[in-house]
Amino acid sequence: MRFLLPSLLAFASLTAAAQAQTTPPADPTTAATPLAVPAPPAEPRWRKSAKTGLGFNQSLLSNNWRGGGVNTIGFNALANLRANRKLGAHSFDNESDFLFAFSETKGLGYRKGQDRLYLDTKYGWAMSSHWNMFLSLNLLTQFALGYKYDTDAAGNDRARLVSGFFAPAFITAAYGFEYRPAPYFHLRLAPFAPRVTVVNRADRFVAVLGDTPYGVNPGRNTRFEVLAAQVLAELDRNISPSVNLKARYLLFANYKDIRPKEIDHRLDLGLTAKLGKYVDVSLTGIALYDYDQDREVQFSQGLSIGVAYSVQNFVDARK
Repeated sequence: MRFLLPSLLAFASLTAAAQAQTTPPADPTTAATPLAVPAPPAEPRWRKSAKTGLGFNQSLLSNNWRGGGVNTIGFNALANLRANRKLGAHSFDNESDFLFAFSETKGLGYRKGQDRLYLDTKYGWAMSSHWNMFLSLNLLTQFALGYKYDTDAAGNDRARLVSGFFAPAFITAAYGFEYRPAPYFHLRLAPFAPRVTVVNRADRFVAVLGDTPYGVNPGRNTRFEVLAAQVLAELDRNISPSVNLKARYLLFANYKDIRPKEIDHRLDLGLTAKLGKYVDVSLTGIALYDYDQDREVQFSQGLSIGVAYSVQNFVDARK
């Protein structure tokens, strides 16, 4: 017995030493490490985006349809293209905006609905995080011929030409300050914004629009308004994951005729709701007050369902 206890102690110590030798030390290179987060994509030099849409509507009736009505087919197309770049304190913003709609009705024929061509380019220099000095040039006109439909003295229907491509067209150069508090909104204040109004062959509109169509004297194609101011506000925001609101307000004031009733106002609105990946419903509207065109507010509105496609080469900033 006196040899049993020392033998047991010796056996236990040998077993512990063997286990220590067979258990390798922890390797620091094999320790658990957190998963690597992928690097965000590189910011493109030019942030480009395109939104397009095509809409259709149709009504087809048989010859013996007793409920009344006529066959119609309608079409509308819209597109908005942007290319913007920021380089230090310098920024370059370009936008093209197109809208066209028409209908073909049995017994009436072709009728133009909405028609807009808007081009804008701007250079800005950052004064602070939200304010820029800017220089811009924009064009507002339309694509197709437009007619006024009424009846003559004998009661016969007639269509009289009132507009066309570059008839009228408004080209404005603006210099001033821009306020941009968020990526989806900006406001331009231009105390100096000379504008030229172009009316190709103004004399052809005199019978319908009066002696100075769109403010241009017959025999001339242009009218210059050098001392003028412009205000432009634009909103382009997703108000929900599937609904986008786009609005543009434009004010133009000639210092020579600064009376409130002679200040021009234009508001363009577009509300788009996506029903699927390539299907959407769009509601568009234009409200216009131009003293040189009419003494009352003009407006147009369109509603359509159709196919839509959009693409961009950047990721939207978290709003």
